[in-house]
Amino acid sequence: MTFELTKEYVGHVEELIAREDAVSIRSEIESLFTADITGLLYELETEDAKYLISQLDMETGAEILADMDPHRRKEFLKAFSSEEISRFVNLFDSDDAVDLLNEQPIRVREEVIALLEDREQARFILDLLHYDEDVAGGLMQKELVKANVNWTVNECIEELRKQAEDVGKVYAVYVIDDAGKLLGLLSLKKIVLAHKNTRIESLYDKDVIFVETYRPAEEVAELMQRYDLDALPVVNVQGKLLGRITIDDVIDVITDQASSDTLAMAGITGDVEEDDTIWQQTKARLPWLLVGMTGGILAAKFISFFEGDLKIIPAMAAFIPIIGSTGGNVGIQTSSIILQSLADKTGLDTTVGQRLIRMLAVAFINGLIISCIVFGFNLLIGNEMQLALVVSTALMSVVFLASFMGTITPILLEKIGINPAVASGPFITTANDLIGYGVYFGLAHLLLNL
Repeated sequence: MTFELTKEYVGHVEELIAREDAVSIRSEIESLFTADITGLLYELETEDAKYLISQLDMETGAEILADMDPHRRKEFLKAFSSEEISRFVNLFDSDDAVDLLNEQPIRVREEVIALLEDREQARFILDLLHYDEDVAGGLMQKELVKANVNWTVNECIEELRKQAEDVGKVYAVYVIDDAGKLLGLLSLKKIVLAHKNTRIESLYDKDVIFVETYRPAEEVAELMQRYDLDALPVVNVQGKLLGRITIDDVIDVITDQASSDTLAMAGITGDVEEDDTIWQQTKARLPWLLVGMTGGILAAKFISFFEGDLKIIPAMAAFIPIIGSTGGNVGIQTSSIILQSLADKTGLDTTVGQRLIRMLAVAFINGLIISCIVFGFNLLIGNEMQLALVVSTALMSVVFLASFMGTITPILLEKIGINPAVASGPFITTANDLIGYGVYFGLAHLLLNL
């Protein structure tokens, strides 16, 4: 049965915490998944949340802290001493431990590392701390299972039993030489099926996909998506095996990237969330709103040049919103597809010309259908044939031009080093408004003899 977090349930837990009824609290939460407990912690005051997590066993508490939202965790851990934090970090994978410690002040970070009982864990953390979080070295964990190429299967199994105690999930055994250089990987299936005296060198797969520590996180995510990998070994520039990146960390990268792209497409810059301060949210939204506002002012001024035409044929004014919205919609649709192709590096590169041909072919079909519908609508409501022809021709032209702008703009912005996801929307909307109105009134002058 799915757990549902309600205000009544939160209030009930708060009452138990206020009474310090530890037995009842443990009874309430023992059947919950860690994700459900995390959601409950988010709804409690810091001190109440700290008391609740103190009633859990250390392994469960560590799992919850490892998976908490970084912003919330940073605030939450301010209520904990360095010694209390170290008890949880002892149970973390090294990559999760580094993520948590990077959120802490330098003093707390150093105190926690000094207090760790597992000194190998401390060494792993120190090794990882100097990597940036957005490269492969910052994503990897040091815990893995490796075997020397000269071992037998029996020796490998014995070592696997020892090493696997510190490894949460074993996807494969990495095969190295005497210098620690990665040679390949050995599946657990082959280990199980092989004779115990068979040498590893005759079993392992030499075609192993790996990544260097300096590779960007986006490249790591792309590799793991392309080849459907559960884990990816990480090596240094000499090819020595240093760690591995697991799929859960890559999912975080993909999620963060998708979230950033979504915000960027909406014209929001920076890493902003709903619970950020009003000023932070304002700074993230205002720049491109100003760009859009400037475009709107220019469009309004542009229309004012044709006031005389509108006085002669007032019915023209009714179709100005259709011209603007259609151009904007087509431009955003087209640019979204282009942005998707720019972000996807797995396929062959498509030239600008090829992209334009495809987009204009789609624009022709869409424009023809829209124009025919609007032409029929104008005749149906009794507008003159010439006006219907102007509006329909203008719409066809706008769809074509908007598709052209939606294709070219993201490509050009990427070429000059501007994030196309952020800037495409405002630029395309402004340009399409000006071009669309120009085409509309220009055709009216030609076809209606204004």
